[in-house]
Amino acid sequence: MLDPRLLRTFVAIADTASFTRAAKRLNSTQSTVSQHLGRLEAGLGQSLIDRSSRPIATTASGERLLGYARRLLSLQDEAQALLADPWGTSTIRIGVPDDVVTSAMSQCFARFAARHREIRLDVTTGLSRDLKRRFRAGEFDIAIVKEAVTDGDARASFPEPLAWFGPAGSEVLRDPVPLVTFPPGGLYRDVMIARMERERRRWYIAFTGSSLGSVLSAVEAGLGVAVLPVSTTGAHAVSVSTMFGPEAALSLSIYAWEASGATGDLLHDMMNVTAVRSNNQGYV
Repeated sequence: MLDPRLLRTFVAIADTASFTRAAKRLNSTQSTVSQHLGRLEAGLGQSLIDRSSRPIATTASGERLLGYARRLLSLQDEAQALLADPWGTSTIRIGVPDDVVTSAMSQCFARFAARHREIRLDVTTGLSRDLKRRFRAGEFDIAIVKEAVTDGDARASFPEPLAWFGPAGSEVLRDPVPLVTFPPGGLYRDVMIARMERERRRWYIAFTGSSLGSVLSAVEAGLGVAVLPVSTTGAHAVSVSTMFGPEAALSLSIYAWEASGATGDLLHDMMNVTAVRSNNQGYV
């Protein structure tokens, strides 16, 4: 393995054509420069500098090595500069439902990243029950979850109005009622099935989608009806269904282990974005 210190000495000698000037560039002594070159030549079994020429110059072997030596030293300098830069050297882990990662929330993350270049944001989306379980297990530093009842240690909680939606301009009036749902474990799915059971309606799962986009597309296409947050439907061709009355709002709760330092800074911004979201969506 080529010692970078020896390569740097060789390059300095080749660049300056002088042991004295090379020593000055390296802030070293002429004897140390000579020793470094001798060790490099001994390790390679090749003479790299023609000491008899005036001014001194690289040998044929030295000329061949010089380009590689410059590249190796450049890579070393680049690696050292990278490691010296604090960008992304610590992490804040965040768990949020898919529909909470809006443009406003992404801009919140971007503003935080601009203020804290040393921190990488690891954002995981998923079902609220799973996100909360993982937060309690210590997998997230901050979590936003939707739930019927907020725990006492929540940093903040905001209402998340729900409604039944069908395709815009028409009503799904079929028996049994076709439901468009998220996978088992999703809160909206449970709300829908509970409503069917309370009203003793016949129903079936017509479509299951793992993302908000797929569920909304299925409702738009008339595959069935779905309970969804009012805040998520504005850009889609869906309308409130008259089949059922309103559902009770869920809570959009924010949990965090720390509320100080950089985590507290991000938590505060996320709470503000969530508050604006809740205030703007209204009730139906």
